[in-house]
Amino acid sequence: MKDAQNIRNVAIIAHVDHGKTTMVDGLLKQSRTFRDNQAEMSQELIMDSGDQEHERGITITAKQTSIFYGDYKINIIDTPGHADFSGEVERTLNMADGVLLIVDAQEGPMPQTKFVLSKALELGLKPVVVINKIDKPARRIAEVEDELADLFLELATDDSQLHYPIYYAIGRDGKAWQNMPNDPSEKADLVPIFEAIINDIPAPSVTVDGGFQMLVTSLQYDSFQGKYAIGRVARGSVKRGLQVSLLKNGTVAGNARIEKVFGYRGLNREELDEAFAGDIVALTGVSEAHIGDTIADKDCPEMLPTIAIEAPTLSMYLGPNTSPMKGREGEFTTSRQIGDRLQRELETNVALCVEENGIGFTVSGRGELHLSVLIETMRREGFEFEVGRPQVVTIHEDGVEKEPVEEVLIEVAAEFVGAISQELGVRRAEMLGQETTASGAVRLTYILPTRALIGLRNLLLTATKGTVIMNTLPHGYQPLGEKLPRTRNGVLIAFEAGTTTPYALQAAEARGELLVGSGVEVYAGMIVGIYNRQEDLEINVCKAKHLTNMRSKSSDGTVQLTPFTNFSLEQCIDFIEDDELLEVTPKNLRLRKYYLDANERKRAAKR
Repeated sequence: MKDAQNIRNVAIIAHVDHGKTTMVDGLLKQSRTFRDNQAEMSQELIMDSGDQEHERGITITAKQTSIFYGDYKINIIDTPGHADFSGEVERTLNMADGVLLIVDAQEGPMPQTKFVLSKALELGLKPVVVINKIDKPARRIAEVEDELADLFLELATDDSQLHYPIYYAIGRDGKAWQNMPNDPSEKADLVPIFEAIINDIPAPSVTVDGGFQMLVTSLQYDSFQGKYAIGRVARGSVKRGLQVSLLKNGTVAGNARIEKVFGYRGLNREELDEAFAGDIVALTGVSEAHIGDTIADKDCPEMLPTIAIEAPTLSMYLGPNTSPMKGREGEFTTSRQIGDRLQRELETNVALCVEENGIGFTVSGRGELHLSVLIETMRREGFEFEVGRPQVVTIHEDGVEKEPVEEVLIEVAAEFVGAISQELGVRRAEMLGQETTASGAVRLTYILPTRALIGLRNLLLTATKGTVIMNTLPHGYQPLGEKLPRTRNGVLIAFEAGTTTPYALQAAEARGELLVGSGVEVYAGMIVGIYNRQEDLEINVCKAKHLTNMRSKSSDGTVQLTPFTNFSLEQCIDFIEDDELLEVTPKNLRLRKYYLDANERKRAAKR
């Protein structure tokens, strides 16, 4: 669109599960972006296109779409709500001029609400608040409005940000109101949200005249066009054949020619003859572009401010599989193949860092979920590798080694508060507050080191029978504390290679909790269960009951085994200790000791 005054660039931000993607669904459908007979009209979470996004029920990568409302083009950026993917939020907010802040009418502002709003206000983006899910029986509209006022008062960078419009919505039903309705079941649509975007979100502040200039905010690939460099046109215009310079770190890193210019309409890209300042576009022909680079007219190559991303907080070793079963199940197994794949990931995953570490790599990210999504993605692509226990990423400041600290908000039934307090007390957490919510649950707020969070979520889920709600928020750094006490029992280790038998597993059950079933191939040093005691125990899980002159193999009847515990990827990562590894293949997850030989383990323990 040529006139920037008719363009609105808006990002949808919120805490996880407050209804961002559902709101985008409603906007896409009611703007008549799709025909009535298109499949998208009956779909939910249209913008969540990845397999893991569907399976986990969360948005992982930020996505952009465009809708037309009257004479206006509205570019919408759907952002993740989970703190581990905040890098996606930080880079994509650069394309927006305002934000729709979605807040749950029952939960109110949550930790990630605070994080994304602080980033938006730092960039000077105009906020529009939408209190969503107002049909909940436990809604508390007045309290949520007061909490939002306190939050804006805490985070605002100038007085103008304290004045924001509030709208009320049921995103799932595609309904919104400018004022709180007496009856949320009454007929309504999303017209108030459309009007809010047009009237309350400013037009792009850009320079129409002058040479083309754009900050690369996102990258995408396809097998036909190659690499797409995505961003908002900050100055001038761009069209096919334009000669441009690529600027990195303030200097010209190369020249290129724009091959094609694409805009967005709904879920699709459409080729444009020319794109103008203020619009969000995807360009091909700049294959060397990376996120944070500037693409500018060759005649006036000027750099735009780069994207600042929060530093990683957790790292883990990732390298080629070294177990006796290496190379059996994966298509890509070598260090070179793994390294190439991680380098490709760095181009789009801006919050990730990769360093060579011997034959493997140290991969750093924003949290366990951030790293586990990468591991699962590589696994599904056919990679086979091993990973170590997550380690906290420390910094040195004024000669003092400091570790990251997190604010943790836990919501749980009153009967489990004691179990929560006990577990967090062991991890040296500091309680900031405790309150009872409108639904009767107890909300606890703690400050604790990031390293104390490793494995915590799964322990709390077990202790609360899967009912706990836990959210985290970065809280700065503090001097590195002393080592935390071990909270996990020892493990049962396979004594020899072979195939597990019911007869041997029945004997092993008395020693602890099994992690493998019958008929599973194991190797010496592989972890097959959790021991009842603190130390580790080697055990034979492959022993068979042999025929004798007194009895047959089946004389004692059928063996009845307790179902074994099948850990998920996240549970495996949480479980392993410093002297253990997780073997990841497209077909299996295997826990093992770092040293497979028992004598080597003993020597290592004495060091």
